[in-house]
Amino acid sequence: MPDSRKQRGLSSRTLKVVGSVLIVLSLLGSLVSPTDPDFANLTIAVLCEALSWMAIPLYAWLLVEGYTHTRSRWAYGLRLLGLALVSEVPYDLVTSGRVMDWTSQNPLFALVICLATLALVDVYAPEGAAWRWARILGLMAAGALWIFLLHAGVRQQVMQAGILLLLLTIIFHTLARHENTMMMSAAILSACFFILPSMGVALLHYRNGSRGMTHAWQKWFFYVFYPIMLLIFAGVRAAVM
Repeated sequence: MPDSRKQRGLSSRTLKVVGSVLIVLSLLGSLVSPTDPDFANLTIAVLCEALSWMAIPLYAWLLVEGYTHTRSRWAYGLRLLGLALVSEVPYDLVTSGRVMDWTSQNPLFALVICLATLALVDVYAPEGAAWRWARILGLMAAGALWIFLLHAGVRQQVMQAGILLLLLTIIFHTLARHENTMMMSAAILSACFFILPSMGVALLHYRNGSRGMTHAWQKWFFYVFYPIMLLIFAGVRAAVM
């Protein structure tokens, strides 16, 4: 008998589509200058940015899934690092209009640090290790410090998206065998970051565990989607501002 839950729920591909739409919302909000005198434009920009924060739990979950199921974690990490490097200049152009802006780095750098932290947790704080949670907290603090120093994933100087990404990846990875505890912990933590990320956790409740990928090109599409969108919106910003 086919698994009806898998047919009804959200596959990884669907979660990536939702995340991509939310990223576009964030980029749309970046087209409005904070000094724009039109209150309606500023309101729309703030709403777009805030709604995009729902994507943070989705990408934390997808990162853990990728880390768990990839054939080569080294190759996976290098792909993310390469995308982060390629995306940085377009990201700065979109968010600040400058070629180099050290006040915020694109969130892919935060994902790279999250991935490295997960690998270190598996090596130095495996299940059954003495003082496991103390080790996990130490590694998590080190990862958070790197994200903070790099300003990775800082949005509008108020949302520490990179820090939240790291905390959620640790929760999803270490509590994977305890579904209810995992989701409740993720929801409560996300609610502490301006509420909206917790709505992304609610979406994860309807995941069905399937990849949903029917063609190999779909995997690569989602890899290149972000830098391509950044390039497009950087061009649009240059034209309208």
